[in-house]
Amino acid sequence: MRVVLAIAAKDLRQRLRDRSAWVIVFLAPVLISGLMAMAFSNNSEFRANIGVVDLDRGPAAAGLTQVLDSPELEGTVDVRPYGDEAAARRAVDAGDVHAAIVVPKGFTAALGGGTASPVAVLDSVDFGLQAQLARAVTESYVAQVNADRLSVATAVAAGAPREDRAELAAEAALLRLPEQVRAQGLPDDPLKVISYFGPSMGMFFVLFTVGFGARGYFIEQQQGTLDRIAAAPVGRGALLIGKSLSTFVYSLAGLATVTLVSWLAFGARWADPVGVAALSTGMAVAVVCLTALVIALARTERQAEGLASVVVFALVLLGGNFVFASGTSLMRRLTLFTPNGWALRGFTDLGTGVRGWAAVGAPLLGIAAFCAAVAAVTALVLRLRRTT
Repeated sequence: MRVVLAIAAKDLRQRLRDRSAWVIVFLAPVLISGLMAMAFSNNSEFRANIGVVDLDRGPAAAGLTQVLDSPELEGTVDVRPYGDEAAARRAVDAGDVHAAIVVPKGFTAALGGGTASPVAVLDSVDFGLQAQLARAVTESYVAQVNADRLSVATAVAAGAPREDRAELAAEAALLRLPEQVRAQGLPDDPLKVISYFGPSMGMFFVLFTVGFGARGYFIEQQQGTLDRIAAAPVGRGALLIGKSLSTFVYSLAGLATVTLVSWLAFGARWADPVGVAALSTGMAVAVVCLTALVIALARTERQAEGLASVVVFALVLLGGNFVFASGTSLMRRLTLFTPNGWALRGFTDLGTGVRGWAAVGAPLLGIAAFCAAVAAVTALVLRLRRTT
């Protein structure tokens, strides 16, 4: 163990004497993540100004307005009444409201039987998210009204007097759907930009350690350092473990620095510090495995640099280090083949309030599977090189 630590300390001293190592792994990711956080951050809270046109003037239409004014939507939705659809349309076009809901005449009367025009949502292409909120609330409420209408029709069909429809409709309005979709046990904390791009940029620059480690190996091989160490009473296993340990410590220190500065200086937050440490450790192990693979595949220093660059940029582009990898199902699937993509999923969950194994369990297993696959390929390559 003393020999392993001595080899690791020697490699770390060599790297820390290189100013570029300080810049790339410690300084650059902090600066770039801070710049990206400032460029993409949006401190304004989400609000939706929704107009309501009540042409029905009945209790069912009033119920929709009450839903929009409910405590659950307080601070998010502002309701503004309009007298007719034309006025609401002008308000939406002018940007005075983000969307408008038009309740048709006869909406309440349709509860006791009959038909009414559908509830309309007037939207604008400039406020798509607010329009989705208005449409979701409207569809949910209309579904409840349709359920009430069905219950009244069922009661009449079962023999209830038709003259009691008004009373039945009033009672049905108090009912609620027996099964509804509710978000339960899910995080609702907003994801801060720095909480994503802080670790993202840290991983991006730490992956460059793959090239540094591989290049250092071939430089020492050319200088005869490895042969002198191997000739000493030091096994090659101790040499490999020592160099892997230095790469691991260097990578973990870089990730820890970025996450710590992102938290202290830029206000990044994650729900579970232990989860942050676990994901950073997993990424450091992945860097060690990738470094060993590049060394096994390359035969010269130049080949190692080129191969490391290809590996790093492929992982960064597929893993979503520069953009949120949630736009398409294809991108989400591609991230599953990268350790940084798995780690960013974990950091995203931690940044939105998820704690413990629920946040980091799957990412850690994904990183472990990637490391195992890389280690298997590395062992196979080394075995083939010995036989040729």
